[in-house]
Amino acid sequence: MNDFPIGVFDSGVGGLSVLKHIRELLPQEHLYYVADSANAPYGNKSDIEIQIRSDLITRFLLGHNIKALVVACNTATAAAIEKLRSDFDLPIIGMEPAVKPAALMTQSGVVGILATPGTIASQKYAKLYQQYAANVTIISQPCVGLVEQVEMADLTGAQTRALIDKYVASLLKQNVDTLVLGCTHYPFLKSLIEEIAGEGVSVIDTGGAVAKELRRKLEQADLLNKGDNQGEVHFWSNSEKAHQVVDQLWDTKLTKNKLDI
Repeated sequence: MNDFPIGVFDSGVGGLSVLKHIRELLPQEHLYYVADSANAPYGNKSDIEIQIRSDLITRFLLGHNIKALVVACNTATAAAIEKLRSDFDLPIIGMEPAVKPAALMTQSGVVGILATPGTIASQKYAKLYQQYAANVTIISQPCVGLVEQVEMADLTGAQTRALIDKYVASLLKQNVDTLVLGCTHYPFLKSLIEEIAGEGVSVIDTGGAVAKELRRKLEQADLLNKGDNQGEVHFWSNSEKAHQVVDQLWDTKLTKNKLDI
């Protein structure tokens, strides 16, 4: 099984930001990525709807003999990961907004979370909030529309800039000095967010931590690929637009396939 691929999925192309961290840390691993872009964003869907999509995608990836699964979507992690772990017997790694490192990093004592409405409304997020809000002030900022901008590969346009300016300005007024990117689409906007937030504000992406947790789980299960060659990257999506924009978001060649679920 060591040569088997790792499955990764997101509501759209945003999880490619996590895939980049995995590729960098585990270059020999084969990576199979599913972008459910025809159903993006997940942030405005019910938990049941997200669980159904997550189940279908997981079964699809299991049909391609994956050895581990990364749910590269904060909203899907919050809504579906517990059910996935109870239904499927393989290592499953999810996303979690980096509230803990942000709480340790902040100097002003005020942390801002940029996330989708679905993530902010989830029980998983509520538990994180309760765990760390005793020591710092955590301000949640729902960012309606940003996922859609990344899905169109509009990373620097006027509309994207206007949305980020609105959301970040609201947080800066409240003395935030640390911003957490609570959606895997947002790292593609990190440069613009940093520019608008200014030099005194730290911006945290959680993709690197997820890649390290994946490596730990693979080591624990003796599932690391022992080969020396660089692994293949395969991409599936049920959206023609996603097939067009993936080349703008991914630096090297990957194999693109149509997703029929």
